[in-house]
Amino acid sequence: MRTTAADVTVRLYHLDHDTDGGVDGGGGAETLVYAPLVEALALAARQPAEVQAGLFIQTPDDVIAYLDIAGG
Repeated sequence: MRTTAADVTVRLYHLDHDTDGGVDGGGGAETLVYAPLVEALALAARQPAEVQAGLFIQTPDDVIAYLDIAGG
């Protein structure tokens, strides 16, 4: 089981999957915020479902898909 404190600073980022193989880039990670876990989760919850599917939370010890935490 993963555990962390609500006030630990985490990185919330969106991983962009370029599925069309285009030359316009893609496949990069865009950081949305460095913030306490509770704030990062609140920001993630406000994102559209298609964005939430690509969200990840990086703690000092782990990387977790947002939907694994949110239960989606």
